[in-house]
Amino acid sequence: MADDERISIWLRPERADRSGPGRRPGYSRAQVTATAVELADSDGLEALTMRRIAAELGTGAMSLYRYVPKRDDLFDLMVDAALAEVVLPAKPAGDWRADLALVARQFRVVGLKHPWLVALITTRPTLGPELLRVYEFSLGALDGLGLEIDELISLTGMLNDYVYGAIRTEIGWLESARRTGLDAEQWRSEYLGPYVQQVIETGNHPLFNRTVLESKLSHLPPEERFEYGLDRVLNGIAASLPKR
Repeated sequence: MADDERISIWLRPERADRSGPGRRPGYSRAQVTATAVELADSDGLEALTMRRIAAELGTGAMSLYRYVPKRDDLFDLMVDAALAEVVLPAKPAGDWRADLALVARQFRVVGLKHPWLVALITTRPTLGPELLRVYEFSLGALDGLGLEIDELISLTGMLNDYVYGAIRTEIGWLESARRTGLDAEQWRSEYLGPYVQQVIETGNHPLFNRTVLESKLSHLPPEERFEYGLDRVLNGIAASLPKR
């Protein structure tokens, strides 16, 4: 890999387009990114190629490399474009629990809108301006409570891991429903029902039996189930805070 290919996209100034008589109108890095986001939203990351993006923009694939040198750079730009949709105030309000709950809920909304986001943000480090904005807000919610920086990182990371996992699960159910035509309740009753009944009747898995017969959590709507788990993660963070 050439040395210049190792340079972060955030250190690469955008090249200005020169337009003139007879020249094809130029594009911008933001236009390329927005087109990539739309394609990934509709068809998934697997369908995302420079050729496909170029076709949507009505240009040649090679011309896009003037704006985005490589595919990984495009991923970084897409992550940051999505995170720009996470609506937060300029600074935490001072109620750490409410502030972190806001981050979690906002990220869930954006993560469900862009099903590829969690996969990218958890597999490749990127430090775009929007990610740094969300990062500063999240850590800032706990700053000033007597925690070391490693504790701030660990506690907000615990919250992030919960949110990412919840989004993955919800996206998985939505994809399954799209593919099979069965929602979660129908899948449980029509597909798993007969087998689950057989397992219950054996009596070999008493805690699983209680899960099926007593649990209300698995039957909650997705948003309520998310809130149930979020409340308990925030309780865990509260238990880690220095006593005052």
